[in-house]
Amino acid sequence: MAVHEVAIMGDPILRTAAAEVDAFDQDLKMLVRDMFETMYHAEGIGLAAPQISISQRVIVVDLRSEEHPEARLALINPKVVWASTESEKTPEGCLSIPGLEEVIKRFSAIRVEAVDIDGGRIEVEAEGLFARVLQHEIDHLDGILFVDRVSALKRRILMKKWKKIQAEED
Repeated sequence: MAVHEVAIMGDPILRTAAAEVDAFDQDLKMLVRDMFETMYHAEGIGLAAPQISISQRVIVVDLRSEEHPEARLALINPKVVWASTESEKTPEGCLSIPGLEEVIKRFSAIRVEAVDIDGGRIEVEAEGLFARVLQHEIDHLDGILFVDRVSALKRRILMKKWKKIQAEED
């Protein structure tokens, strides 16, 4: 297992739609293990393969709690097939955009169809934070970042803040 470097906003892979996975082999299992390890190392709750510079439609999520013991999973080729009409506005951050956070509107509940690590079809129903994290990570597979889900004015403000954060790190 290995911890990978997390791609940071500005890396073109984060703006590219990821490729469908069609091989359910040891390489995929190793990728998923590495993604969990990288996510835990970065203290995240979700990670998409493009965030570690791998253009494949794979996400991992770990929100396990007493009320959601099933919320640690790897999803291959996930897609949202149903979304509630209700939505919630809650702050989001991203491992690929460290230091930025903004209130984002997301569906309150969703249903996702995907494939598990062995190639079996699965369906996941999620609400609240679990639904939010799944939507956020699936967005990564389509080259969408949370900053794309705010108004143009808020995006400009966030980008100025991001440039300041980047300048302070140099």
